[in-house]
Amino acid sequence: MNNFGGDWTKSKIEILVEYAKAYLNIMNVYANRYNWKLLYFDGFAGSGEIIRNDETEKEFSDINITIGAARRIIEIENPRAFDEYYFVEKDFENFRELEKNTKKAFPKKKIYATHDDCNKKMLDLSNYLRNPKNKNYRTLAYIDPCGMQVEWRSIECLKGLPVDMWVLVPTGLGVNRLLKNNGQISDAWLERLEKFLGLDKDSIEKYFYKKQENLFGEIVMIKTEDAIKKSAKLYHTRLKSVFEYVSNAFELKNSSNSIMYHLFLTSNNRAALNIANDIVKKYNN
Repeated sequence: MNNFGGDWTKSKIEILVEYAKAYLNIMNVYANRYNWKLLYFDGFAGSGEIIRNDETEKEFSDINITIGAARRIIEIENPRAFDEYYFVEKDFENFRELEKNTKKAFPKKKIYATHDDCNKKMLDLSNYLRNPKNKNYRTLAYIDPCGMQVEWRSIECLKGLPVDMWVLVPTGLGVNRLLKNNGQISDAWLERLEKFLGLDKDSIEKYFYKKQENLFGEIVMIKTEDAIKKSAKLYHTRLKSVFEYVSNAFELKNSSNSIMYHLFLTSNNRAALNIANDIVKKYNN
């Protein structure tokens, strides 16, 4: 099972499920009219179950099992179910549990599960949807990494496709931690930032740092204030270069009220934006 913590873990799943139900309610009409096939794609499906331990590293004294997003989505029947489900999980142990909790638990549904890397499968999804034979597919995707595993090219490959996508961005736990206060970012960390943001070194430094003269007359790099919020704003802008609409962000915070992630909905449909913003506003409050 996945070990993950905090009430925000449950909240992001509730946001996804609430949106999925609204999505299916709207798409049900068009699917019948235009013979659309509705596909659900989960790039980090995990095991299908999550152990919540309130964000601590202590031994579990009161283990609480939360049903993961994969099963929650499969269990939706009203107003209709998805026609197909595609789950991706890179960790082999989680993948074995995932198969039990999805394909084997719901044998009558058209469910695919693969032990692979999300970046590769997002590219495969793009190629699949661009095939003229599959032009009747409409997709809801859920990209929920724990870190900076998703490369920008994997997001960019979905440009122009009929995909609504919830994407979790590790602004606090990922981007901010790699941005050293003095600007001395290692080559390995810089490469991760470049792949994740789809920007080069100069663009990253220009956005997150300012040059300042110290007491010795030397020019040094100073990290900007509110780097976490700035990284969320930057990623929102980057998403807008791929999708026509990007929702406001749901902020996922830890027990110290520090922002760890921002969750966005991307779409090329205005109605999707309105629905997502209403849901995000409710959970942010």
